Amino acid sequence: MPPSRTPGKEKQSTADREDIGSLNPAWLRTFIEVYRAGSFGKAAHRLHISQPAVTQQIRGLEQRAGVRLFVRHATGSEPTPAADLLARDAEGPVNALDSVLKRHFGVGDPRRPLRLGAPSDLISDRILPALADMLMDRIQLRTTLALSDTLLSQLVSGELDIAVVRTRPRLKGVSARPLHDEECSLVAAPGIARALAEDLLAHEAPRALDGHPLVAFAESLPLIDHYWWSVFHTSPSRTPEVVLPDHRAVLAAVRASVGITVVPAHLCADDIARGALVNLLEPAVPPIVTTYLAVREGDIAHPEVSEAHRKLLDHGRTWS
Repeated sequence: MPPSRTPGKEKQSTADREDIGSLNPAWLRTFIEVYRAGSFGKAAHRLHISQPAVTQQIRGLEQRAGVRLFVRHATGSEPTPAADLLARDAEGPVNALDSVLKRHFGVGDPRRPLRLGAPSDLISDRILPALADMLMDRIQLRTTLALSDTLLSQLVSGELDIAVVRTRPRLKGVSARPLHDEECSLVAAPGIARALAEDLLAHEAPRALDGHPLVAFAESLPLIDHYWWSVFHTSPSRTPEVVLPDHRAVLAAVRASVGITVVPAHLCADDIARGALVNLLEPAVPPIVTTYLAVREGDIAHPEVSEAHRKLLDHGRTWS
């Protein structure tokens, strides 16, 4: 004799199955945009829908999942641990589905540009030559020139597809691979170099450098600080006298005898070869800066992101 069933429980079970079947997969796309943007309003703008529609979809997803996904506050939306887990599992499939729809059905924005961020010297000297073939195939490119911390923040928020940075990314949802190792050089104009007696520079550096202004790429002295720790085993004792957010501008100032600086070796090689700059030290173990290629986990499913990622890795092996 079959066991008796409780009518109420059978009705509830059927309702649950119907509710699960009514889950709209498009809600996951909205969820990923909110997760990346950190804001319901920004996600609405990117999806070309209203903010109330975004709110309704996220609430629907939360009801289906039975957990809260975002905590909203005045400046945006903070993902909960449940949202972190869902994003980790959903981002790749959502991106892959977007690519399938675009490739086979023309769904999506076919003119959406590839958004890439990097330091200014890497964009011109390294990245554009590496992506030249893609650009000739009419792939659109938009670049952002900024410090590594800013670029990584924009990558996490979805404002960038790829970030080339000189800081090792340690962020949830971000995948990074070493792109290139490069030596750094401490340089000055010939007049300043002559003023720094070799014996004093060799035996009492960095004190011997204190009388000359520091010209830096950023207030935080990213390359200078790295050089000081690697060679002198201490941090710089002062803030920079001149800050110019472009390595070429930094080199122009140093050539004009404004002060001393640390730059990637490839940028100053020609100036050193023709005598416009002098490499002040040649450490037994030259300081090395590693450049990283960072993308959000799952974004590699986008064809343009995947191709650019591959080309940059291939070219990075040939950079000297």
